Amino acid sequence: MAKPKNAKKVSYISVPSQIINSLTSSSLQSLLLSPKKSSKNSTKLLTTLKKPSFWLLSLFFFAVLGMLRMGFNLDPTFPSFPSPCFISTSEPLISNGYTTTDKKSDLKYEESDFWKQPDGLGYRPCLQFSDVYRKQSVDIVKDRSKYLIVVVNGGMNQQRNQIVDAVVIARILGAALVVPILQVNVIWGDESEFSDIFDLEHFKRVLADDVRVVSSLPSTHLMSRHVEEKRTPLHVSPEWIRTRYLKRLRRDGVLLLRGLDSRLSKDLPPDLQKLRCKVAFDALRFSLSISELGNRLAERMRSKGPYLALHLRMEKDVWVRTGCLPGLTPEYDEIINNERKLRPELLTGRSNLTYHQRKLAGLCPLNALEVTRLLKALGAPKNAKIYWAGGEPLGGKEALLPLKSEFPHFFNKEDIALQGELEPFAKRASFMAAIDYIVSVKSDIFMPSHGGNMGRAIQGHRAYAGHKKHVTPNKRQMLPYFLNTSLPEPEFNRIIMDLHRDSLGQPELRTSKVGRDVTKYPIPECMCNSSTPQSSL
Repeated sequence: MAKPKNAKKVSYISVPSQIINSLTSSSLQSLLLSPKKSSKNSTKLLTTLKKPSFWLLSLFFFAVLGMLRMGFNLDPTFPSFPSPCFISTSEPLISNGYTTTDKKSDLKYEESDFWKQPDGLGYRPCLQFSDVYRKQSVDIVKDRSKYLIVVVNGGMNQQRNQIVDAVVIARILGAALVVPILQVNVIWGDESEFSDIFDLEHFKRVLADDVRVVSSLPSTHLMSRHVEEKRTPLHVSPEWIRTRYLKRLRRDGVLLLRGLDSRLSKDLPPDLQKLRCKVAFDALRFSLSISELGNRLAERMRSKGPYLALHLRMEKDVWVRTGCLPGLTPEYDEIINNERKLRPELLTGRSNLTYHQRKLAGLCPLNALEVTRLLKALGAPKNAKIYWAGGEPLGGKEALLPLKSEFPHFFNKEDIALQGELEPFAKRASFMAAIDYIVSVKSDIFMPSHGGNMGRAIQGHRAYAGHKKHVTPNKRQMLPYFLNTSLPEPEFNRIIMDLHRDSLGQPELRTSKVGRDVTKYPIPECMCNSSTPQSSL
């Protein structure tokens, strides 16, 4: 088709949308409408407008103005980016919706008194053994005639406690310790061995000057008659152990012990208490695969500020064993009552108490609503990052709704692990418990909802690491206030705060109460400061 003679060439210039948005409607209209030709000025203006240089200068001016608006954020409604091509890679997304927080959240974390750590009073680990202990060690580690075999049971933390005492008993008897055998757990079916969970070579190396640890019995003792003790009394002394076992052990060469939980006295001579600490805090290091994954998860939790670790005891078997009710619905209470009737042997003690009596005596785990109220009263900010350790609660995720509603940054290992990271450990309850242990020990604050082996072990580990904050819920004294619905919230918060001023992980002497475990209260035997002399035999 032929072009008209008078047709003019039309040029189009691409203008960024940000610049168009920055112009007012009147300025746009003035550019689009043709000016009138009624005067000389208008004629000159028309001539000027026809010049390409004018348009180039105008576009340059508006481009600079638009960039200034973006760079300095002159218009608060206009989004500002550091660079048009900038893509943030400093905050990677983690599976299941976990992401790190922003700078403003960091500042809030730092300013909150909730994260303030207790005064450790200068206490530090000090495991200097006496001269007598060191002289005895020379003969003990050389001995090749006596061997102790132990079979430990229960969950990972219960097994851990028994391994600590197994080393001490081997020392008392002057025997070599065969690597402890982990009994298959009847509840979880975990068939893990010692070297699956703990670093065996590290265990041997750290204890080389205290007890000789061997992987198996030597050929000279394989056919020996094993002296087996099935029912060691509770809280026995070193003298009882020597009197009971030493003569037979020298005769037969091998002693087999089972179920050492709470069999050895909590009150031992200082050198043996130090050995307990050495085993618990130094020798029992988790295997490389567990340590690496646990440390990665802890780093993700800490990636943008401090975090709190909760050990929630809300599993079905916990409610059954404690004689308590979960406080969810009547249907769940009935499930627990029926299970307890079918298996009365699971009830751990004080069967004559009713549920309400147990509750008021502080013998029941806190449920999610009670944990939420306690944390709020202690000043936990709403943006606090919380890692919860423990098994699947009775009632599933709905049982955790009070906590998740108040503290939305609420995660467990499944939430923060990358796809496939937990698969190798999926059916290994001891592995999962070990990962929870690592993330909890490394947290800024730790709080258990109920007592237990894990809570006690972590409390001692955090004390040994410098008395990191550990909240011990004062259940017996605080629960009456939880039941008082007429108490104003500010008054409730003040009371709860006062009840816990001395329960935040401050240094506490083990010797202030008889029967305390040194791996929970490592002062004075395993820690000292400038004003405390080191205890010894």
